[in-house]
Amino acid sequence: MSKALVLTGGGARAAYQVGVLKGISSILPRSVYNPFPIICGTSAGAINALSIAGRAGPFRLRTKKLERIWHELTPGDVYRTDATGVIKNTFHILASFIHSGYGIGRPISLLDNSPLRQMMEDYVKFDYLDTAIDNGELQAIAVTAMSYASGKSVTFFQGQEQIAAWNRSRRRGEKIPLSIDHLMASTAIPGLFPAVQIGTDYFGDGAVRQLKPISPALHMGANKLLIIGVSDNPTHSQRSTEMPHSPSTAQIVGHMFNSAFIDAVESDLETLQSVNRLASALPQSLREKNNITDLNPVDVLSISPSESIDKIAQKYLHELPRSLRLFLRLTGATARGGGSSAASYLLFEPGFCRDLIAMGTADELAKEDEIRQFFGL
Repeated sequence: MSKALVLTGGGARAAYQVGVLKGISSILPRSVYNPFPIICGTSAGAINALSIAGRAGPFRLRTKKLERIWHELTPGDVYRTDATGVIKNTFHILASFIHSGYGIGRPISLLDNSPLRQMMEDYVKFDYLDTAIDNGELQAIAVTAMSYASGKSVTFFQGQEQIAAWNRSRRRGEKIPLSIDHLMASTAIPGLFPAVQIGTDYFGDGAVRQLKPISPALHMGANKLLIIGVSDNPTHSQRSTEMPHSPSTAQIVGHMFNSAFIDAVESDLETLQSVNRLASALPQSLREKNNITDLNPVDVLSISPSESIDKIAQKYLHELPRSLRLFLRLTGATARGGGSSAASYLLFEPGFCRDLIAMGTADELAKEDEIRQFFGL
């Protein structure tokens, strides 16, 4: 059976995924190079996906190096935090209003994420992907971005010869050697980070139009999925609380972010579980009679945060760079304003990331029996 690792988006929240992967690596034998023949990542999940696939060495060593990056990560490693850079980008946005709303010379965005590009270009060995595919260590690696021209969700993937491209409603798969541009496109949150040009088209964050985040792994031949999400919704009863004021700008943006980065994978997972029940109930003879022999159950294990990430984020909002903190305060990205969810996507602070890594490791250990069963240990 082909196992796939599916890593969703969520900005700084993706530190949680590193904790889960760290826990998994401690269960697996030290000699294991890559337990996931198929790896799919979207947005910040693409950073973790390519950081795992694009490095040589045992899986435990890869996760340890990835953990070190997140442990030491600061906002300045991801985007320019100086006041000059933020003000310059703001003026660039304002200038676009006299040019029909588009940027002259470069795409418009609030933040400059060139530090992230430099860091990932140095860390991910894109040439190694071909080596891993040729020696059978990797079956396929994929990152998803959103096309601004067509509005489609485009999964760029590199894989073995038998894996073909696909084209479905609002989504397609394109087989192509992956590069830093594909990674940066997948992480380009609209409005915050600049769109990335690939060929003649511009692309943005893959989570925005990804209605079926699980489907790329299935298209590439996976029949056993490990999905690491960044939402605490499934494990918490979301009790509504009275608000003394109308929703702040940041709170509205936070719900939009959650809709793009979180809701789709939860909905797709529910759909897959329903299909699994149907496939299990249909006898083989009936499948053959109705020409649906490809309808087979998919083994799925999903791991999500056991604690509220929004509440953890509230403890670290004061550590954000002053220039960004002022902007977020004005939009209501505070505990009082109810917008800590939006701020959490940009909270690349060591304390916050370390807390999420620790929670991810603890949540993985809580599901150790299921994980051992997943890997047949």
